[in-house]
Amino acid sequence: MSGPESIATVQKMMKQYNLFPKKKWGQNFLVDGNILNKIADSCDLNQHEYVVEIGPGLGALTHQLASRSQGVLSIEIDNSLQEALQPVLDHHTNVRLLFADVLKVNIESAIKQTFNLTKIPQYQVCANIPYNITTPIIFQLLENCPNMTSATLMMQKEVAQRILAVPGNKEYGLLTLMMAYYSEAKFLMKVSHNCFYPRPEVDSSVIRITPLREKRVRVDDENIFKQFCRAAFQKRRKTILNICSGFFKLEKTAVEKHLTEMGISPKSRPENLNIQEFARITDTLAQY
Repeated sequence: MSGPESIATVQKMMKQYNLFPKKKWGQNFLVDGNILNKIADSCDLNQHEYVVEIGPGLGALTHQLASRSQGVLSIEIDNSLQEALQPVLDHHTNVRLLFADVLKVNIESAIKQTFNLTKIPQYQVCANIPYNITTPIIFQLLENCPNMTSATLMMQKEVAQRILAVPGNKEYGLLTLMMAYYSEAKFLMKVSHNCFYPRPEVDSSVIRITPLREKRVRVDDENIFKQFCRAAFQKRRKTILNICSGFFKLEKTAVEKHLTEMGISPKSRPENLNIQEFARITDTLAQY
């Protein structure tokens, strides 16, 4: 049995089950069988591994993941898709559906309970995530899912570019910095907007996010570090001298001295600094 891997099949299913794509939940169904297969292959799953899928839609990717893994937990917010997803359950005994808002789910507890496991296993995440909640989903995975080994995620191309940006690039920003703090991110493939139904206005990218066992930089106070990074990119047109002076409430002459001693130009803008430099600035200036 194959999943709904063509526009005609998706349209037929939607008519059969009286469904329609819901814009508020970002329902753009991937209808390219070649891309679906590539995404599933890129996870490099084995038959002893569990995988969490976010937003299974009509089950096209679910079929691919189920045939490659020990079990698939598919989390879907739209319970009107339940009947349409039933054939997936009928064909794959290792798939479990959880109808809930993924941002309100304890994913690790759900895996353990759903599959009747004695402990939380290591697992992967694979998903075509809704564009409007991409960042909240990513940070939920990175901050609240310690047993996740990787996340293979399809997202809006522009968001992927921000995640993968380097210092000096116009796309470089707070998202770039925080992703680097928690993880390694790798570009896998482009996906044209023509591969979806309904067709979105923008293209997509698939990236793999691998959590770091230890944060990329060590800081004395993580909260201050995050607050400073956020404040810096809210005022990205200002120099780092002015940003630091305002955030840490220090005289500019003192800030200039410390920045120069750290080898950081006071005239730098936030997008010119790497995560190690943000960490050094925070630890140094927060002392005063």
